[in-house]
Amino acid sequence: MIGFINGKEVEFEENETVLSVAEKYGYFIPTLCEMKDIHHTPGTCRVCLTDIRRKKDPRHHIVTACTTPMEAGMEVLTRTPKVREKQRLQVELLLADHNQDCASCIRHGNCELQDVAQFVGLTQTRYHYPHFYLHRTRDDSSPAIMRNMSKCIRCLRCVTVCRELQGVDALVITEKGLETEISVRDHLPIGDSDCVSCGQCILVCPVGALAERDDIEEVMDCLYDPDVATVFQFAPAVRTALGEEFRMPAGSNVEGRIVTALKRLGADVVLDTNFTADLVIMEEGTELLKRIRDKDILPMFTSCCPGWINFAEKNYPELKEHISTTKSPQQCFGAMAKTYLSEKMELDPRRIRVISIMPCTAKKGEAKRSEFFHEGIPEVDVVLTTREFARLLKREGIHPGDLESTAFDNPWMGEYTGAAVIFGATGGVMEAAIRTVHHAVTGKEMAKVEFEPIRGMEAVREAEVNLEGAGTIKVAAAHTLKAARKLAEDVKAGNSPYTFIEIMACPGGCLGGGGQPRSKHAYQASREERREGLYAIDREASVRQSHNNPQIQKIYSEFLEKPLGFKSHHLLHTTYRDRKRMIRHTMKEIWREIEDRL
Repeated sequence: MIGFINGKEVEFEENETVLSVAEKYGYFIPTLCEMKDIHHTPGTCRVCLTDIRRKKDPRHHIVTACTTPMEAGMEVLTRTPKVREKQRLQVELLLADHNQDCASCIRHGNCELQDVAQFVGLTQTRYHYPHFYLHRTRDDSSPAIMRNMSKCIRCLRCVTVCRELQGVDALVITEKGLETEISVRDHLPIGDSDCVSCGQCILVCPVGALAERDDIEEVMDCLYDPDVATVFQFAPAVRTALGEEFRMPAGSNVEGRIVTALKRLGADVVLDTNFTADLVIMEEGTELLKRIRDKDILPMFTSCCPGWINFAEKNYPELKEHISTTKSPQQCFGAMAKTYLSEKMELDPRRIRVISIMPCTAKKGEAKRSEFFHEGIPEVDVVLTTREFARLLKREGIHPGDLESTAFDNPWMGEYTGAAVIFGATGGVMEAAIRTVHHAVTGKEMAKVEFEPIRGMEAVREAEVNLEGAGTIKVAAAHTLKAARKLAEDVKAGNSPYTFIEIMACPGGCLGGGGQPRSKHAYQASREERREGLYAIDREASVRQSHNNPQIQKIYSEFLEKPLGFKSHHLLHTTYRDRKRMIRHTMKEIWREIEDRL
């Protein structure tokens, strides 16, 4: 069908909206609720106003572009004086009910509401009613996510992602009219709720209503404390995403520039989480083989993703024995830094501060788990997301694009394989494990290193792995917690056909983590480029299997002795909790308090 936008002919299919057709032809219409890859009830922000005239109705009508279907012969005008006036009024009304303390907001300089206000030509706000928003909820009960509803514009993106994509459904809409608020289900503090800290809600929030806990000042304190040694690590997915914050092409590998930037900041030692990703494969792969040989509890779930661990503990605690006891690469790194590395560097572990740069908000909570403290000393002291790290660099006037690459510091924990770097993509942990498990069973490397059946972006991928004389096992990899729920239900019911299952909470895996750079117009922008960037590093690696990493071989011979040995089990393995019971207990306390008041 044919229509017209700003006097130009456009083609469209039935049921396409004015907004989607305009985007297709490069006509920008501002919106604060609609995103290309989030499908929810549109029209909540009322900013995407356009002037339309239908073929059978010559009158002009101002309508929302996201809710109006394009029609044959329809004429659409996007920038008339009346449209701009109405858009300005709508943004002005949003700002009237919005905390305008922009200078201290975590989204300062990167706020969709500010950008739209500029686009519509808003030069002053006539209405400002603090009493509307100052009483709204501010919740800092989570170690990972902060809620400040005084800044919420009620676009509902967060509710949609939490409910429809993740299947967690921790966020709900409460009250009505001016009292409408995005709340936590059962009126719980977010830290005590079903929230798993995946941070996907933060990625879609257009303002500062939802944000990661900002730990930059704590990192600065560490950097400028002469009595401590700062040891930095950064995850695989960070290196192909950070550049986007500095207008570098998506998927650019800035690994060496991150090292240089950290040294500029004053880091004492810079190492790579990839090293302990290889270590995790040795432990987790050995654990899987032991379970198979001993006819122990199967299937075994991977344990690298703290969002998935939170989800399992809160929703499926009966499955905790199915989860690998191996810690995540972040925590394995912390454990090794404060034992093996401290010995090598002749440093008291109490003087070492391990600082992680992660694509994940849930990693902040993981580092605070009591299981990962030993005699009051945490394995990992502070976690920064990729976005926080970018903000820190911008504050200090450091632009990775201006830097030369530098190698990692230390000869003891610096080398990694191609298997480690693909941990950042969904299916990567599974693929890395298969490379090593195949060798452990058959004594031979896989004929083809890339295990294509487990790659891809489908919610669940499955494959069979031929271990030759040891038989064939069936494996699966899933991303998003909605997909994880289906697999968990099958295991719970005893119907799972799999031996080994990888779960990543975020779409695309760590490369789509809640702490990664965000896009204003598409929820899952740049993920293909980030993924290809990781696979390219793997292809170019001289060593592509974890068991062939010479430093991994050395750390076992010098320190850990063997996978699943006494020492490695003590340092690199953990246990899980039944947190569903803890939530029920909290609810009982809340109802008891309500009854007491009544």
